Amino acid sequence: MARIAWRSGLLAGGCLILTAGAPARADTLRDALVSAYQTNPTLESARAQQRATDEGVPIARAAGLPSLSTTETYTKNLKQSENSLTAPSKIFTADAQLGVPIYSGGAVRNRVKAAKLRVGAGQADLRGTEASVFSQVVAAYMDVIRTEAIAGLNRKNVAVLQTNLDATNDRFQIGNLTRTDVAQSQSRLATAKSDLLTAEANLAAARETYIRFVGHAPEALDAPPPLPNLPANASEAATIALDANPDIIAARERSKAADKDIDVAGASRLPTLRLFGQGTYNNYFNTLARGAVNASVAQSDSSAQAGAQLSIPIFQGGLPAAQRRQAQATASATLEQEIATERDVIAQVRSAFTSYVASNDLIRSSQVAVDAATLSLEGVKAENSVGRRTILDILNAEQELLNAQVTLVTARRNAYVAGFSLLAAMGKAEARDLGLDGGTLYDPDVNYERVRGKFFDWDDDDAPVARSTRTVDTPVQDGNIPASQEP
Repeated sequence: MARIAWRSGLLAGGCLILTAGAPARADTLRDALVSAYQTNPTLESARAQQRATDEGVPIARAAGLPSLSTTETYTKNLKQSENSLTAPSKIFTADAQLGVPIYSGGAVRNRVKAAKLRVGAGQADLRGTEASVFSQVVAAYMDVIRTEAIAGLNRKNVAVLQTNLDATNDRFQIGNLTRTDVAQSQSRLATAKSDLLTAEANLAAARETYIRFVGHAPEALDAPPPLPNLPANASEAATIALDANPDIIAARERSKAADKDIDVAGASRLPTLRLFGQGTYNNYFNTLARGAVNASVAQSDSSAQAGAQLSIPIFQGGLPAAQRRQAQATASATLEQEIATERDVIAQVRSAFTSYVASNDLIRSSQVAVDAATLSLEGVKAENSVGRRTILDILNAEQELLNAQVTLVTARRNAYVAGFSLLAAMGKAEARDLGLDGGTLYDPDVNYERVRGKFFDWDDDDAPVARSTRTVDTPVQDGNIPASQEP
């Protein structure tokens, strides 16, 4: 039900079909995620790397399949010994060799198992990359919303302080206020203008970051939908993460693959058995036995052999034992890395949950602060009109309101980003979880099933081409805000 809620929230911005065409204007979080899913170079690179990992299975299996090769040689003797009466002056030789592995000590079998486990680890890594890219998109999306709001608040503050300075000058002209009041208003206005420039620069930077991850400039961004499937507490989140986090899954699969590598290394101490066949054809072009008297010699011949070859290692200088010990040490390292990954994920989950809860608490307190500061400003202005408050009191009240509003906007951004980071750490922030299945999602199993059984030497794929979009033609971003988006 939570996944449905997320999907319906995203669909509120309009349904997009996942196609290879140019993305539509990204004005909802769903649009931004879909665009990144289709065009982000980090994600495309991870998919290509996984396709390379898939090839490890047919590569490992190739050592256990028959092999066939031929060798053709043409030789012309430019000068022969004067005593050679039968040697041919020209010869063409064709050799064919066929080898069929029967037993390799388990090396091929365990190598294939390790390759399959690494495919599983790679697919988990791809899931992790997808969640990481989506987390970056969400953070970039929320940063644009936050910086637009902060820039708008600062712009409104400049306008208010400009009006306040004009009113202060008018009252100074009629002797109602002092030069100090005017100077205070001028100082606050100058500071507000500096803050506005900083806010606009931050907004431009946030928009450029958005372009980096999403692939095109942001338009008017809608508020994001509620986050689904958030846990009730940190313990529940950690329990889910231990089962579903892609980094943990990848580390576990690598540990299993490293264990198979131990058996592969030890196989070099065991006997190997192979069947073989060989055939040879020679053609002498009527030059064989050219000087022999009354010779009648065939000018071509052929031969063939077949048999079985058993190889039994006796002594290899300690190489197999060293390789096995090396594989055992590597497997030990992967087990420790698995625990390290588990620790890291647990820390991420707990930290993200704590940050999410704290940000939501900050939202509530900041909303109270904004309401109180708004009421306070109105009261200070009213009291100033009857001479009970100074201009400085008004300026301070306006600054307090601005600070509270900025804190509220920032807390909302932090809460959403922390919540999404929590979902990502739990393994619940991928395309299949976010309702981005308006069309065909990328399935790494499709390529794996396509290549796992291939054995033809000339079965190549098409030449590689870049799939992600470039951003060199996007306009340089600035800190301007359309009037309709100002608070």
